[in-house]
Amino acid sequence: MNDIVDRINDVHREVGSRAVPEGRARTVLLRRAYDFPAGDVWDACADPERISRWFVPVSGEFWLGGDYRLEGNASGRILACEPPRLLRVSWLSGPDPGFGEVELRLTPEGTERTVLALEHAAVVPDGTWNRYGPGATGVGWDLTLLGLGRHLRTGAGALESAEWRNSPEAVEFTTRSSAAWGAAHRASGAEPAAAGAAAQATLAFYVPSVGGDGTDGTS
Repeated sequence: MNDIVDRINDVHREVGSRAVPEGRARTVLLRRAYDFPAGDVWDACADPERISRWFVPVSGEFWLGGDYRLEGNASGRILACEPPRLLRVSWLSGPDPGFGEVELRLTPEGTERTVLALEHAAVVPDGTWNRYGPGATGVGWDLTLLGLGRHLRTGAGALESAEWRNSPEAVEFTTRSSAAWGAAHRASGAEPAAAGAAAQATLAFYVPSVGGDGTDGTS
């Protein structure tokens, strides 16, 4: 349990918005440190073979301006690539993807520690945002950063097995992640009751057995 709490507390979360040509983009920002050199973290996030091992299989044209596809997840174009500090890609999913962008920034702290900042910006329909808030995106990225840390430490693969998804550890992590995004939503200025309802709806989406029982995801 303490390890799960530590992993949740390792991440700083922010919710915001910015203007883009397609409209108003909602943003979620996650920031955490890894006790590994920037080159190692960059390689895990940018090398197609390693991405396919710990995240999801990826294919495409891996150069500036090239297109990529993450199996069962998203696709887009590589918009900026400055190893080992900056990667920005368009991030499109669903039948009507609109605008979506993910930017990854790595900042070395000495030679053996790296701060990773990941920002996901997307134009989200008001109905979807009002129902789920930032957690619909943020919880997924929390799980991704958890998997990245596990891979950096052990070389392990993705946290996608049914056994792990249904484990008490996964349920507890997702419950606490949903609550943390609810707190970040409130900190951004959202009305507390609306932020709480959105966090609960997010939890119900990820963990129906927990989110649908009337709990608020904060225990």
